[in-house]
Amino acid sequence: MGNLVLMALCFAAGIVLRRTGRLPGSAPSVLNSYVIHVALPAMALLHIHGLEFSPELLYPVGAAWILFGVGYLLFRQAGRIANYSSGTLGALFLTGALGNTSFVGLPMIEAFYGAELLGVGILIDQLGSFLILSTAGIALAASCSSAKVTAFGMIRKVLVFPPFVAMIIAFAMMPLPFPAWAEEVLGRIGDTLAPLALLSVGFQLRLDQIRNNIGPLAVGLFYKLLLGPAIVALLFIVILGARGPVIQVTIFETAMAPMITGSIVAVEHNLDPSLSSLMVGVGIPLSFLTLPLWWWILAPV
Repeated sequence: MGNLVLMALCFAAGIVLRRTGRLPGSAPSVLNSYVIHVALPAMALLHIHGLEFSPELLYPVGAAWILFGVGYLLFRQAGRIANYSSGTLGALFLTGALGNTSFVGLPMIEAFYGAELLGVGILIDQLGSFLILSTAGIALAASCSSAKVTAFGMIRKVLVFPPFVAMIIAFAMMPLPFPAWAEEVLGRIGDTLAPLALLSVGFQLRLDQIRNNIGPLAVGLFYKLLLGPAIVALLFIVILGARGPVIQVTIFETAMAPMITGSIVAVEHNLDPSLSSLMVGVGIPLSFLTLPLWWWILAPV
């Protein structure tokens, strides 16, 4: 509960600071740069380094990739029908197809399923959402931006993306334990990610832009909160016959609100910034209504 209150306060603080003029208009750019270059790499180093693998956990990791892949295809089709710009499509790819599996996801797992299943959520977040953002996500962000990017330039963007570099270092250092002081330092830096990211999103949120973005906003949130999780549930439960707490938490995580960090990356690449902020600003409150529904649906599984 404390994490959710912190998120709400930081989000509200961003709105208040913009309306009162206490921060300059360039503040989100500074905050976003800190999130991408400092806080996110620290979190990746800490959590990926400590991951433990088992065959049962292939479902959680696969779910995030399936959600992203299906979302990519559906948003592409919706874009053709509604004639979305490449910026709008990029915003949908990075928010509507990637879940907030950490800042919202982990507190929700603890509240609905207990702390003993938090490991499933961390795996989905790090080898699912985070890995996708650091590879396919950053490549799509580059290809959808207005700047001309070659294939080599796109690959280079992925390879030098700070969280991706941190992830590679974390995998390489898995056999070596981190000293206690290093874990504490990385943990403290990583803890700044959610508050500052939400402050930035709140600062950039323009609720008066909902009307101008109602079409793609509705498409993105419908997929992220309802259709996407339903597709994963159909595949895992009905077709593959999977059951148990791990499957419940896996599908529950796919139903999380749009990814905050995905929104930050979208804004950094100038991919429909108003839609990117609205997807998070509207999606998180809406998810507090849809997540209990998913918990109830998944209870018999």
